[in-house]
Amino acid sequence: MSQQVQAQGHWDLLIKNAKVFDGSGAAPQFIDIAIKDGLFAAKGKDLAASSAIKVIDASGQWLMPGLIDIHTHFDLEVEVEPGLPEAVRHGTTSVVMSNCSLGIAFGKQENPDRPHERPIVDCFARVENIPKAVIAKCVDTITWSDTGDYLEHFKQLPIGPNVAPMLPHSMLRIEVMGLEDSISRHATAEELQQMIKLTQKAMDEGYVGFSIDMLPLHYLANDPHRNARIPTQIASFDEIKALAKVVRDNDRTWQATPDPENMLYTFKLFALTSGRLHGKTMKTTATAAMDLNTNKRGAKSIITLSKLLNSGFLKGNITFQALSAPFKVFADGVTTPLLEEKPAFRDLNAFDTGDKAGRQKLLSDSAFRERFRHDWDIGKKGFNVARLRRKISMEPTTFGRNLDEMWIEKCPHTAWNGLRMDGLFAKIQNFQKQNGKSGFDNDAEKKLFEKFVNPLVNEADFIIQMLVEFDKDFRWYTYTANTNPEILKTLLFHPLTIPGFNDSGAHLTNMAFFDGNLRTLKIAAEDSEELVAYAVKCLTKDAADLFDLDAGSLDIGAQADVVLINPQAFKDYDPEKQTTMVYRDVFEHNQMVNRPQGIVDTVLIAGKIAVQNGELGETLGKERMGRPLRNKFIERRLNDVNVAVA
Repeated sequence: MSQQVQAQGHWDLLIKNAKVFDGSGAAPQFIDIAIKDGLFAAKGKDLAASSAIKVIDASGQWLMPGLIDIHTHFDLEVEVEPGLPEAVRHGTTSVVMSNCSLGIAFGKQENPDRPHERPIVDCFARVENIPKAVIAKCVDTITWSDTGDYLEHFKQLPIGPNVAPMLPHSMLRIEVMGLEDSISRHATAEELQQMIKLTQKAMDEGYVGFSIDMLPLHYLANDPHRNARIPTQIASFDEIKALAKVVRDNDRTWQATPDPENMLYTFKLFALTSGRLHGKTMKTTATAAMDLNTNKRGAKSIITLSKLLNSGFLKGNITFQALSAPFKVFADGVTTPLLEEKPAFRDLNAFDTGDKAGRQKLLSDSAFRERFRHDWDIGKKGFNVARLRRKISMEPTTFGRNLDEMWIEKCPHTAWNGLRMDGLFAKIQNFQKQNGKSGFDNDAEKKLFEKFVNPLVNEADFIIQMLVEFDKDFRWYTYTANTNPEILKTLLFHPLTIPGFNDSGAHLTNMAFFDGNLRTLKIAAEDSEELVAYAVKCLTKDAADLFDLDAGSLDIGAQADVVLINPQAFKDYDPEKQTTMVYRDVFEHNQMVNRPQGIVDTVLIAGKIAVQNGELGETLGKERMGRPLRNKFIERRLNDVNVAVA
């Protein structure tokens, strides 16, 4: 791509010769796009290059509105790295934050009378698998204690993408009840009224939605609450229903996660969308439309549930978020969200990431080992309901605990790197059958094999010894969902789903789906140009409509958020090979990221260059590009007031 500078012009920038997908779902056109003062100023064929200060020749490129990532946890990162470079390099120009009931809209929420409590650290550390030191570094930047001030402070940050926070339920409970009470009891009538008042205040300020969370694997991280679930999960249904009414009355979006262990309650929760049951339809988005290995009927059940809730009878409006990738989750020893699903695994995960001694002590306890074996074997043995559910692929879990679905990424005995765990398990068993006289590659491997229980019969004993021997240096991964490309494609482009659930900004070393939007486009590109147009609509207009955002369009007068993509690069793009571990200076910690090469050529945010020729722009994170996104109707009203005052 070439760029030339003109001596004069009344447009700041003109993009010519691109194939333009405008986000409407219509077939692409070859039209020129002109930008002035950060807004789209003109569209048409053969716009005069002499009328622009700069001209970008986008021949061979796809042009589309800036992409929207609807499920992120960038709340913390944006405070220390406001450019959000790992998102922007993937063509993302707007992010929806504060999902799953967690956020920082109320500030630090620390009580001087209880100095040992750090609510934000407590809530984020285990749920999002972010080390406490990283979270504390972000929390130290917080200067506000009010939801309105939180939105306003973004105007002082050199943010890259536009940011759209929701009001997080867990933090709302803490604000009203304090941390201790928020995780131990239901709200009083007076406390509920205060929550309703604060929620209405946030809606008046323009918050785009409200988030709750019911996943049973979300626990607090600090003593004395390490066995307590996050506050949103302690709320009564009456509390949730009352807060949902505020969201419904203000025409905002309700974000929720299900409890797979209690599907009746989950249905009751999702039925809050129903206009017939609750007098008015509430726009709802929920995770996650995935084809789980442990529940092969799950994907079809999600679609069936959507059809029922959105039917003319129930008059709902619920959109499930579909992850556009095989659900590959990494673990550093026990540090992974997957090991929050069973009590014994959870006990290990509850230790601070640096507390190796605590984990080792627990692993050496015979009673704990027995509990670990029990939890590992649930559904695998005996004649019981759990085994029946496993046999018919209807387990209420994500992690199947199957060695043939687990791979060693890295461990100190490097010869094992890349091995599937069932293969290593069988190799150790063979070594033992040979009485240790053969079946090993060298003396180092022999010494390791000799440490395993003999005879090694139970898979749990194999896992325990790997944790004892290597702790967090034992890095492994598993695929738990979306391994069938055709089912994945069906879920991704179903009219009742939307691409999302990327979890960008969370799970620092466990997953990296920053490229979820690009994966969606790649899958579409392998099908047809028609499906690409639909995919662009999902990632821009539909995402914006879901949260009522002024974003995701190329309309004249709209903020000029643009992505230029090289479609030819999709042919060589293998998403599974793009992940890498990098050291992030702002975190003083490693993070797993992915950085596809050659796909995203240019990203403009409010007409400013965030990415150019595939490289991050020099001013990204140094000057403000994006803005805090409020509900678009509130934002327009505020803009009208500001114009009138001026």
